[in-house]
Amino acid sequence: MEPFVLEKADNGCELLALAPFTRAYPQLSAGFTTRLGGVSRGDFSSLNCGLHVADEPGDVVRNRRLLAEALEFPFDACTYAEQVHGNEIQVVTKAWRGAGNDSREKALQAKDGFVTNERGVYLHALFADCVPLYFYDPIRQAVGLAHAGWKGTALQIAKALLETMSAAYGTKPRDVRAAIGPSIGACCYEVDDTVIGRIDRALREADEEATVQPADVLCYEQQPNGKYKLNLQQVNRQIMIKAGILPSHIEITGLCTSCHTDLFFSHRKEGGRTGRMAAWIGLREA
Repeated sequence: MEPFVLEKADNGCELLALAPFTRAYPQLSAGFTTRLGGVSRGDFSSLNCGLHVADEPGDVVRNRRLLAEALEFPFDACTYAEQVHGNEIQVVTKAWRGAGNDSREKALQAKDGFVTNERGVYLHALFADCVPLYFYDPIRQAVGLAHAGWKGTALQIAKALLETMSAAYGTKPRDVRAAIGPSIGACCYEVDDTVIGRIDRALREADEEATVQPADVLCYEQQPNGKYKLNLQQVNRQIMIKAGILPSHIEITGLCTSCHTDLFFSHRKEGGRTGRMAAWIGLREA
């Protein structure tokens, strides 16, 4: 069953709730925006949440405010970063609450993963084909969010985030609930030997350090033209399992951002001129 369920807020935002998380843990909010229900125009129509694309900044901030309103979050609790396709993780405390919500200059700099155990701090990351990764430790009440393009995936950002949660909060991977959100699927994602070489190396390195070996799963398939169809969602799932998350604790979407440009922005499908969706996760204040 698809874990991301479409809901329409009273203000018109159309959002995908991470239903297995939010139904089991009412204190948790997690999900993914669509491109629908905002004020942006043209190529960025309409719920573009990315300030780093060529959209009007005022429209983007208005969209982010609409998102916060739809989720019943204070806007000054919504925290954003400048992502760089790396694997650096930021521990977010209340001192960072609201960073980057209306300005790139005030965002968390050069970070692609974020963790917090502070209630009322809502983590946001931006996507237009890359893979959103969600983490929740219900024992220690900590959450994490990561942005995993092929570079972040090759750098095992999922493993880096788990290690940060362990160091910061004492998280044990077997306790973690994880989810893999809407992104470009193997159906639409063709890559070359360089990318596959990096992915193979990451999977081998994960194997060497793994305490659990998942069943063999096809993560890519060579095409007649010599290139490969790559399933980044499945690669990240394999890395999560090798890092100690139980397979039964991982939700994975069936939604491809490139196949569904009526619902999502897709950098590859739309030739690079497009908006960004936001993934979010956070623990509500009592």
